[in-house]
Amino acid sequence: MTEHRWAPGQTVVERFLRPDGSIGQHHPLRVLSDDGETLLGWLPRDTPIVGSRLADGRQLREAPLDQRFRIPRVMVPDVWRGTSTLRLIPEHSWSSVWWFFGPDGRFRDWYVNLEIPCGRTETGPDRIDGVLDLVVTPGAGWEWKDEDEAIAAVEAGRLSAEQLDRLRTEGARLGGLAERGAFPFDGTHTDFRPDPSWPAPALPADPR
Repeated sequence: MTEHRWAPGQTVVERFLRPDGSIGQHHPLRVLSDDGETLLGWLPRDTPIVGSRLADGRQLREAPLDQRFRIPRVMVPDVWRGTSTLRLIPEHSWSSVWWFFGPDGRFRDWYVNLEIPCGRTETGPDRIDGVLDLVVTPGAGWEWKDEDEAIAAVEAGRLSAEQLDRLRTEGARLGGLAERGAFPFDGTHTDFRPDPSWPAPALPADPR
């Protein structure tokens, strides 16, 4: 079991690393529970984050697919927009599951963010985004997301073919759980409402 463990109400910062070990993004999460192996955290909409964009100033999706993973990226101040997310982050799994809630607080769908786990620091979990993802829609099944980007990432050396194979295997495993309506796709947390006494999570003054 990891030596880093956080109490309900604490803020942790989920960091998304690049394959070279540099930091790409910081997402602050309000801890709901953590047993040292699985973290459940909350990121409400409009929360300040550290995001990333291409070094030439463009957003990632503004670049043609063959350029997206070849141009250097830089960190920029940003805001988590559109939805609030509840995130279940198992320490050793190549995925985390996000519950998306709309501006009215109602549950919308699940997002399976396929990731490479990189352990924990004192301030939060570290992950490498796996590019490939799943969307699970209540009553409508699941589908892959960003398959073309994942292939482009391998061609650019951003991911290895072996890593993508493992991410696909993990995605298929989660898709199977969704098909069976098994946890975490069994309705658990879909009625979640944040504790109104807790302030929104905030980035540290000097996120690292």
